[in-house]
Amino acid sequence: MYDLSPELVVTAHDAVRLVELNRPEQLNCTSEELHTDLSEVWDAIAADQRAKAVVLTGRGQAFSAGGNFRVMERVQRDAAFREKNIVEARRIITSMVRCPVPVVAAVNGPAVGLGCSLALLSDLVVVAEDAHFADPHVQVGLVAGDGGALVLPLLVGLARAKEMLFLGQRVDAHEAVRLGIANRVVPQDELLAEAMSLAQRIALLPTQALRDTKRTVNLHLEAAMSTVMEPGLLAERASMHSPEHVALVKKLTSRHS
Repeated sequence: MYDLSPELVVTAHDAVRLVELNRPEQLNCTSEELHTDLSEVWDAIAADQRAKAVVLTGRGQAFSAGGNFRVMERVQRDAAFREKNIVEARRIITSMVRCPVPVVAAVNGPAVGLGCSLALLSDLVVVAEDAHFADPHVQVGLVAGDGGALVLPLLVGLARAKEMLFLGQRVDAHEAVRLGIANRVVPQDELLAEAMSLAQRIALLPTQALRDTKRTVNLHLEAAMSTVMEPGLLAERASMHSPEHVALVKKLTSRHS
């Protein structure tokens, strides 16, 4: 049922599915394989009749550090790969929003870029005390089209969303709860147990009532998707090979080499 690469691991814990980003040495930044997996896993979970709740987390020290320069460089020069990236980004968003199984994000470390979007698109968010959120798309010359511009205004309001997206600033765990990005903060060593306990409680709820409640609440996101998502993704696609983005990635790559 779960035909995925080793970079995204799904394990069954009774009715809970634990989904783990598995690139710990790279802080779970997205590779080509992981990005494809993330676009496919939610439909697979929706088809899993025994799945009643999901916990989404990252192995190691990070939830997800977002994109990586190697993929960015290929996106810049390869139009077909660029289009594939956008198709997958669209599917990640739509399939997460429409997945009937509630998703609890266990944010164990930095949730940056796409990592931040994955947390924002989850239904409930439990965050470790030393974790943080950030969406630095603009800082590297990209449009924040794959989640941030869609979800953040609904959670924190337009002014706060613009500040976070324009400046790419970090939001720590307690500020995330205050802003409505996360539900609760727990110590790092209690995070996964807390998230699994919450998912297990959700799994015991009446299934149809729970799923239809999620679907109804997510109509707010569906409305935003119908107006915001496509222009945002198309603008992000255009920015993926803009001179500004190419120059910034080259500068950052040389700094880290």
